Amino acid sequence: MKKWFPFFFVISLIFISNESFSQVGINTTNPLSTLDINGNVSVKTFILVGSGSPTAISDGFYLSLNPQATDQEFVLPSPIAFPGRMYILRNINDTNTAKLTTPAGLLFGKGKTSGGATSIYMYDDTNRTITVISDGLNWTYIY
Repeated sequence: MKKWFPFFFVISLIFISNESFSQVGINTTNPLSTLDINGNVSVKTFILVGSGSPTAISDGFYLSLNPQATDQEFVLPSPIAFPGRMYILRNINDTNTAKLTTPAGLLFGKGKTSGGATSIYMYDDTNRTITVISDGLNWTYIY
């Protein structure tokens, strides 16, 4: 029994270490990342219709914003509470401006380290679609 113990110990260690460094592949037998998807990806999408009070953004990935009045407010969640979270937002209303705000941190344009704002406006084809990404303190946005 004592002769077999080191053998079982080494084999167990190999299985445990192999599992802790595993990678998952979808449509691939050779994943190169923690999650490697070889194919199309679909994400949760829905329409948020503005209301008289600020409309919270809390779920989904691709959101169509439909403001019912000019400068209607849509509020991102706190970037501190959700580091790494990302949204793609599109103002689908041709006449009303959507105002995007954050309850914590600031909104910084891509590549900016100063001059952040607490709100930005989504109104024409220049900035009708915005991607926002939380860095754990602020939101970075890209038109």
